[in-house]
Amino acid sequence: MKKRLLEKHKLLETNVVLLCVLILITVSIGGLVQIVPLFTIEGTIEKVEGMRPYSPLELAGGNIYIREGCYLCHSQMIRPFRDEYERYGHYSLAAESMYDHPFQWGSKRTGPDLARVGGKYSNEWHAVHLIDPRSVVPESIMPPYAFLARKDLAFDDAAEHLRTLRVVGVPYTDAQIGKAAEDLKTQAVGDEDKAEELLARYPKAPLGDFDGDPSRITELDALIAYLQMRGNLVDFTAFDPESARR
Repeated sequence: MKKRLLEKHKLLETNVVLLCVLILITVSIGGLVQIVPLFTIEGTIEKVEGMRPYSPLELAGGNIYIREGCYLCHSQMIRPFRDEYERYGHYSLAAESMYDHPFQWGSKRTGPDLARVGGKYSNEWHAVHLIDPRSVVPESIMPPYAFLARKDLAFDDAAEHLRTLRVVGVPYTDAQIGKAAEDLKTQAVGDEDKAEELLARYPKAPLGDFDGDPSRITELDALIAYLQMRGNLVDFTAFDPESARR
């Protein structure tokens, strides 16, 4: 019996074509087992009230966040473990990343998770921290990003960014695309006369002069606006996980 099994095993090891065919069949079966069940459910993302696409200023800040490699040291995914949600808040939902291209889950934490950093600190704190991290967190090893405060935000093609994202499924409306440049400025300077219209398009969008310099719109404004909206869109006091799965 043992000898017969060894002979069959030898046949597999010495016949490359047969080995490749059997590997292909095995991988195909494994793939089907994972993929087929997904077609039996209505959706893989929860329906969560409050989620919306990024405003133009937040989108610009997200682009800067990616450009500077912030995701390499800060994840944006709180796992459903007690030590995680006691420190960072409610575990992350798939819906919270549905408009991220690419998503910012991350795989490493040199610094804290930023999935729910929005509103945790003031705009002034964020500005000081980004310009000189060790002035507020002495043990920080984060490099300074003071240059962001000196660099004017170049996002004249905001409407084109929104239009392109709509192609890949982000539900930007014609009104949001047409008002992109105006909305960016309104949010960055905190224009109260236009704030109501902005908030109708982007509920809970943080408003105001983010970097402390109201005379210009900088990359620091955009990055802080992005950070200040993280985790603030979903009201977890009213969130029902069971109804979200339906």
